[in-house]
Amino acid sequence: MALTIAYIGAGSETFGPPVIDHLFGSTLLVEEGLTLVLMDINPTHLEGIKEYAEEVARGLASQPKIECTTDLETALGGADYVLCSIEIERYFYWTQDFHIPRQFGFTQVYGENGEIGGLFHALRNMGPMLEIARAMERVCPEALLLNFSNPEHKLCEAITRLTSVRTVGLCPGVHIGRQQIANILERPVETIDTAACGINHFTWFQRIRDSERGEDLYPALRRRDKEGDELAQWHEIGLGRILFRRYGLWPSPGANHYAEYLHWSKSFVADNLQYYYDPARGTPWRDAPTPEFVYSIERVDPERPWIRQTKPKIHGEDEGIDVDAIGAGMAVMIIEGLSCGVTRELHSMNVSNRGAIPGIEDETVVEVPATVDGSGIHPHPMEPLPEAITATLRLHGSIHKLLVEAFEKRSRDTLLQAVLLDPTANDYLRAMEMVNTFLRVQGDRLPAFT
Repeated sequence: MALTIAYIGAGSETFGPPVIDHLFGSTLLVEEGLTLVLMDINPTHLEGIKEYAEEVARGLASQPKIECTTDLETALGGADYVLCSIEIERYFYWTQDFHIPRQFGFTQVYGENGEIGGLFHALRNMGPMLEIARAMERVCPEALLLNFSNPEHKLCEAITRLTSVRTVGLCPGVHIGRQQIANILERPVETIDTAACGINHFTWFQRIRDSERGEDLYPALRRRDKEGDELAQWHEIGLGRILFRRYGLWPSPGANHYAEYLHWSKSFVADNLQYYYDPARGTPWRDAPTPEFVYSIERVDPERPWIRQTKPKIHGEDEGIDVDAIGAGMAVMIIEGLSCGVTRELHSMNVSNRGAIPGIEDETVVEVPATVDGSGIHPHPMEPLPEAITATLRLHGSIHKLLVEAFEKRSRDTLLQAVLLDPTANDYLRAMEMVNTFLRVQGDRLPAFT
C-alpha cells in the first residue's frame, strides 16, 4: 500500500538530515511505496533538504517519491503521518528565556522545557503547532502527528486538549539516561534493560536490569555511586546523583534539564555562561548580537581561537549521543509498527497519561515506554513513583494545564496563575513585571493576552 508522510519544518538543520536518513533507510517503508512531502516556510532551507533527500534516494533500490512545498495544507493533503520539527529564531528568543527571569531575580537554569522561561518557550510554539494541528483536522484528520519540537509535553498537551488530532511527542532523553547508567556500570548499553517514566526531561528509571539474566542492577549502581568521585561529570550528573540518593531512582536526561523542575537545584548547575554578554557593550537582541548559546562549561573548547568564528559551534550539539538521529529513529519505529504490522518497543514517548502513571491526571502528557504494532500504540502501565516525585509531576501537570488554558482564552490572569505556581516564582511584584517584559519583548511571537 502507498504511504504518505508529510514533514513540516523539514529544513531543520538538526532534525532534517537524520529524518531523511532513517525514513529512506527503512526498507519496510520504502517498499510500501513511500511518498515524502517536505514542507518549510523558508524556500532556501527547503531546497537544501530537497537536494539532500534526492541524494540519499539515488542510492536506493526502491525509489521513494519526494515532493516539496511551502504551503501547509498542500503538504498535509493525503498524509498518513505528519512529522514536525519547528522553531522560529531559536537562539534569539531562547537566550531571552534564560535572561529575563534571571533579570528579575528568578532562577532559570536552562530555557527549554521548564521554569518560567520554558513557559514562554511553549507559548511561542503553541500558535504554530496548533495551526498545524487544525490544518490536519481539515485535510488529514486520521493522520498521526509525530512531534520533535520543544517543549514536548506542553505542546503535545495543547494539541490533545484543544484539538482532535492524535499526537505523540518524541525525545531521546531516556536514551541519554541509559547511556549514563551504562557508563557508570562500565558495560555496553545494549546489555541493560530499563523502564523509565515521568514527564519530558524529568523521567525516572523504575527498572534497571541485566537484559539477559534479569539481574537487578540498582544495587551495583548504588555501589558505583558510593565509590565515585563526587565531582565526576558534575555538570551532567552531579544533581542526578543527589536525586538518586534521596529518591532511590536514577533520573534522566541530565542535570540542566531536570533541574528546571526543582526550585532548589541552582547550586548544582553553572548557568550564567549559557547566554554570557557584557551589557556595557550593548543590549543583546536589540543593538548587539544574540549571545552565543553554550550548553555547559564542560563543553567550551579551551583552545577556541581569539577571533570568534563567523558561525560558532553550538556547544552541546553534535557531541556524545546523536540525539537527533535517535529521535528520528523513534518516529520511523512508530510508523513501521503501525503501518507494516511489526512490533516495535520504544523506551519513551510523550502521550496523555490515561492511567499509565498512577496518581497523575489522565489528560497530563507524560513520558512512558510503549509497544507499537499493527493494532496501535500501547503505553506501558508503570508502578507508582515515590510520592515526592509524583507530587512534583502533579504540580507541573497543573502548570501545563493552566498554560494551555491561558493560551486558549488569551487570559493574562491565567498565565500569571501558571507563572506563580512555578516553584521558582517567589515574589508577586517581580513576577508581574517579568510577565509584562516577556509580553513586550516577545510580543511578535506570543498571543495577545488580555
